Amino acid sequence: MSRFDTIRNIKYRRLLLVVPLILVGLLYFSRAYGALPQRSITIGDNLPSAVTSYLFSTDLSSAVTVGSIKVEFCSNSPLPNEPCFVPNGFDLSSAVLSSQTGETGFSIGPGTDAHTLVLTRAPALTTATTLTFTLDTVTNPSAPGAYFARLQTFPTADASGPDNNFGGLALEISSTLQVSATVPPYLLFCGGVTITGFDCDTVSGNYINFGNFLTSSAKTATTEMVTATNAGSGFNITVNGPTLTSGNNVIPAMAAQDVSRPGVSQFGLNLVANTTPSVGVNPQGTGLATVTPGYSNPDLYKYVSGDTIATRTDSDEFKKFTVSYVVNISAAQPVGVYVTTLSYICLANF
Repeated sequence: MSRFDTIRNIKYRRLLLVVPLILVGLLYFSRAYGALPQRSITIGDNLPSAVTSYLFSTDLSSAVTVGSIKVEFCSNSPLPNEPCFVPNGFDLSSAVLSSQTGETGFSIGPGTDAHTLVLTRAPALTTATTLTFTLDTVTNPSAPGAYFARLQTFPTADASGPDNNFGGLALEISSTLQVSATVPPYLLFCGGVTITGFDCDTVSGNYINFGNFLTSSAKTATTEMVTATNAGSGFNITVNGPTLTSGNNVIPAMAAQDVSRPGVSQFGLNLVANTTPSVGVNPQGTGLATVTPGYSNPDLYKYVSGDTIATRTDSDEFKKFTVSYVVNISAAQPVGVYVTTLSYICLANF
């Protein structure tokens, strides 16, 4: 009943995520894959076949339980879950973990081979935003050229089960040039009734029932969305779908901004904190995405299908939006169960 599609394809310039919602008052969302927002790798010596050190540094997008970190080197792709081919001459089997900062207590676990290594510890909730670790006595590929590293964090101690964060890096073996990292394009977009912090793995709830509508006071509800992207031209979030209906009976959508009017049939929303009625929260996070005019004024509500409700014109860090819904009815509103299905679409341009 939920569907959340993430399209990652460097050959294309647009990335589309669609999160459908159901109102029955209301709603439905899905969750996104957790990309490590910042990561890098520095090689001590980038000559072919050199035995050297690899210094990894990565930021965690939010507090998560981490029991293991999987490091995998491949000649063909930085993306997890794709086939991995061992770079010619590369060897991790003699690697030594010589330092670690931020999150500590890791050691090299069993199963290390020529291109894969697992750092393990007792699973614990992370407290640091940045962690680093250095692997010594790693043998470089035997010939110049590009190869890739894959980083994945797991809540388990043995890198089993689903990961909770991932990141890809690109490296180059050359006698004159060292390349430390490359970041693939990504768009993070998720939503639901509640989200803890900015962690899309904590999305909870997919349905809200307004209960019995009243002529004397408004019915309200909220949902949440989290966004982040490295898209150079930013992103837009639109909302699409009909207003609340019961058969041929309709609660009219607010085509222009208006206040909540108990006793008047109306359906609208905004993305800010309100006092009349008391519902909603202002946007949160370090991201710079903004609510668009029409949905950004406290105590004023609107709903037009297809409207852009939030936007950013550059890459952006994590931002959480709270969508507030308001429904009023008149005394003449026909009896019925009023339902709508909304779709929130986030489109990024790379």
